[in-house]
Amino acid sequence: MKTIAMTFAAIALATASFTTLAATEVQSAPAGQQALGMVSASTSGSLSGLQSELNAKAEQAGASSYRIIGASGNNQLYGTAELYK
Repeated sequence: MKTIAMTFAAIALATASFTTLAATEVQSAPAGQQALGMVSASTSGSLSGLQSELNAKAEQAGASSYRIIGASGNNQLYGTAELYK
């Protein structure tokens, strides 16, 4: 029983630490942060899928936040985001 409780505690702590490292989407350039660069992504899915792709690329680049500056397409969606740190 203690093993199960310790396992759940470890999972909860790991999840909490990963969410603090995740890049957050912002609507305007954050005050006090510098532009890190830009990333682009494409998907054949939905707009939320494109947002997830851009989020993943922002996290991979080490950004603390990102701002989607463009998205377009019909069957294939393309998007660009500016990264901040």
